[in-house]
Amino acid sequence: MSRYKAYPEYRDSGVEWLERVPAHWSILQLKRTVDSCVNGIWGEEPKNDGLDTVVIRVADFDRQRLSINEDGFTYRRIEDKEKQNRRLKRGDLLLEKSGGGEKTLVGQVVLFDKEFDAVTSNFVAKMTPLSAFDSRYLNYVFARFYFENLNLPSVKQNTGIQNLDSAAYLSEKICIPALIEQQKIADFLDHETAKIDTLIAKQQELIKLLKEKRQAVISHAVTKGLNPNAPMRDSGVEWLGEVPAHWLVKRIGNLFAESNSRASSIEELEYPILSVSIHHGISDKELNEEELDRKVSRSEDKSLYKVIRRNDLAYNMMRAWQGGFGASTLSGLVSPAYVVCNPLTSINSYYFELVLRTPNAIVELKRYSRGITDFRLRLYWDEFKCIEVPVPPPTEANDILDAISKIDKTYDNLIAQAGDQISLLQERRTALISAAVTGKIDVRDWQAPTAEAFAA
Repeated sequence: MSRYKAYPEYRDSGVEWLERVPAHWSILQLKRTVDSCVNGIWGEEPKNDGLDTVVIRVADFDRQRLSINEDGFTYRRIEDKEKQNRRLKRGDLLLEKSGGGEKTLVGQVVLFDKEFDAVTSNFVAKMTPLSAFDSRYLNYVFARFYFENLNLPSVKQNTGIQNLDSAAYLSEKICIPALIEQQKIADFLDHETAKIDTLIAKQQELIKLLKEKRQAVISHAVTKGLNPNAPMRDSGVEWLGEVPAHWLVKRIGNLFAESNSRASSIEELEYPILSVSIHHGISDKELNEEELDRKVSRSEDKSLYKVIRRNDLAYNMMRAWQGGFGASTLSGLVSPAYVVCNPLTSINSYYFELVLRTPNAIVELKRYSRGITDFRLRLYWDEFKCIEVPVPPPTEANDILDAISKIDKTYDNLIAQAGDQISLLQERRTALISAAVTGKIDVRDWQAPTAEAFAA
């Protein structure tokens, strides 16, 4: 913040988290800045006749930009009399009263800067700023208060899900200047945070491109090999295309056998319960209690679970068409809803996991899956075993896996660097908001750069 000057005179705020504030700023409670805090409503099922109303949920919060996401809104049927004092207008502030999560707590505020007819859900309250307060500025003030006071007892109550004590929350004190200075600070923050958001978006796009590039490189390696000069031949399999001439192409049923073995011995009953992720394959750690309840059909009787051993391949019948495959690196137990495949060859099963995760293979897996809609599709063993895959010599498969391990490390490092840049930019954004709305920097003389300045 060294590039910005401080105010000429400060005084003690009398508020611990604020410390010293500009001498001419006022100290007042948050509730003195808004006319009310109106709880939302959920309404009835929509009728899709053009008369339904948008209901803003916590899921619609753009927490980074302190605003509302642009699309994907939920519509509900709400009577006009119920909307009267709940109808949103541009400049309203939306307060998260219930929800939260592992990384966020209730108390987040975002700005409603739209022009369409909407109300908030019953987990979100509407606050309309009084005329002496700029809504954009207050949005930043609430953000600063939220960042600073995440762990204060007055901010939250834990009752299963997190519920906000809004009366205590709005009784907290802030410092605030006159309206014209609020607007100046809001203009400054709008401009500077927009620049930071653009940089963050570029890093996020870079991460996306790196992930796509890594997948393309891995897909090529496991279906075409590492030698670009190797003679190729038509595999005879539409999704696979050409493969190295010396590779084989075999049905899954010739490479694996289905296993329905259940835990029976004392040793097996002590195995950890594992799961298959569509992003990371089989985890090498046991599911915790929350994950067990959420990801598998929980039973205290472990004898119902299937046994999976090192180098077995497993997949979730309902997620196979999304790449839900994994080769296990340890012995464990999996849900009865999974298919476990014992290898019949010496090739590392992780090679086939990577093959089955390639975009073309996923299309093929979906083609073999049965069900009315995508979310009801299931891939049974009798269909899965008919799918044909490339089979390189075992030593070459190991070389491919070694090369992919190095590829993964390279891309992981690049992605981590981009992630670090995002974290630094987000910290910069938070610090800038904090400094401006608590008067640590004086931006009254700030002017938005002109087009000529950018051109220069």
